[in-house]
Amino acid sequence: GTTTDVGVLTNGFPRESLIAAEIGGVRTNFRMPDIASIGLGGGTIVTPLANGAFKIGPESVGYKLVEQALVFGGDVITVTDIAVAKGLLHLGDITLVQHLSAEWVEKVFAHYVTMVEKVIDKMKTNNDPTPVVLVGGGAILLPTTLQGASQVIRPENAGVANAIGISVAQASGEVDILVALDKHNDLNAGLKEAQNQAIAQAIAIGAQPDSIETIELEAIPLAYMPGNTVRIRAKVAGILGAIPAQ
Repeated sequence: GTTTDVGVLTNGFPRESLIAAEIGGVRTNFRMPDIASIGLGGGTIVTPLANGAFKIGPESVGYKLVEQALVFGGDVITVTDIAVAKGLLHLGDITLVQHLSAEWVEKVFAHYVTMVEKVIDKMKTNNDPTPVVLVGGGAILLPTTLQGASQVIRPENAGVANAIGISVAQASGEVDILVALDKHNDLNAGLKEAQNQAIAQAIAIGAQPDSIETIELEAIPLAYMPGNTVRIRAKVAGILGAIPAQ
């Protein structure tokens, strides 16, 4: 109920961020999905201002939505209240938001939809319309058409996507190495070695060997390094099975 997070899926896997991630103020070397977040969720507070103006977030009632939102008998206007008043969803008591001006509700709704459309556009690498998949509890707050989207998909059970994702998660292995190419070590051999190392990693953490697929395998020439050096990246993933005994 606090944020909208937008990422990009390529071949079924999240696009990775090229920027080092900070967790709790500590700079890490962990690879993270490339995610853009904005302060917009079901619990985001909508503050009325003078002359019909308003402010959306970034403050949120969070987990207290069922206590503080208007539709649940509270006294705080939230994005959920706007969606209920708009008729997008049936939640709580709709009579508790009927005092909100229909024109004002429409303005707030259009504004928060535009917020989402802008962050989607920010994450795209070109201007072509792209499919947008809405998941999470807040998926129901958005319409079935969005600017810049070729189609808007809200899968069955979208509200529990986190739990589904955990249950179907795959085991992966990843290798990132530098290889100096010479008469004893050609590019194909380097690629194969990196791929085999990644496969071994995936199997070590429980991937079923016959299910492993190569997700990424690339070689990047490094002109600033001596000895015809290339950077080879390999990533594989497979269905999680039993973790091998140590």
